[in-house]
Amino acid sequence: MLNIANVLTGVRLLLVPVFLAALLTDDGQSVAWRLTAFGVFALASFTDSLDGDLARRFGLVTTFGTIADPIADKALTGSALIGLSALGIVPWWVTVVIMGRELGVTVLRLLVLRLGVIPASRGGKAKTATQTLAIGLYLLPLPELLGASTTIDVVRGAVLAAAVVLTVVTGLDYVLRAARLRSASTT
Repeated sequence: MLNIANVLTGVRLLLVPVFLAALLTDDGQSVAWRLTAFGVFALASFTDSLDGDLARRFGLVTTFGTIADPIADKALTGSALIGLSALGIVPWWVTVVIMGRELGVTVLRLLVLRLGVIPASRGGKAKTATQTLAIGLYLLPLPELLGASTTIDVVRGAVLAAAVVLTVVTGLDYVLRAARLRSASTT
């Protein structure tokens, strides 16, 4: 169970409270703490891609990693979205849609697990990358560093909108794939 991929997953889980503490310090108003939160988020996000690559490349896939990796991903993304919404930076409805999809897909995967595994799709990977980029853009105190700008707001909003669309579309794709898996197992 103890291998580099699982250690990286564990590190990502341990970084979640560190990230949240940095984000919420001074009610999210401190540029230094927001930059720290961004750095911790970026590091934790990097461990997500690295642990999966290492596990597949070196045959380090374990039951622990299979279970803990998505939990760590959702803990990081969820804490970021909840923190940003609590600070009034990201609308709550966005957090509810994204977290609802993430929890729904997790439950769906568990329900059909005995029938087979629904692997991550390219769309799911694009969704994760877009969510990570959107969260990173909102974590960075860009208006404080560069001055208030409509361009910053438009870019952030466009990336967040793309993340929401990909989140919903890939969620529907998982439902269809689960239905096909279930249908194939009953025939």
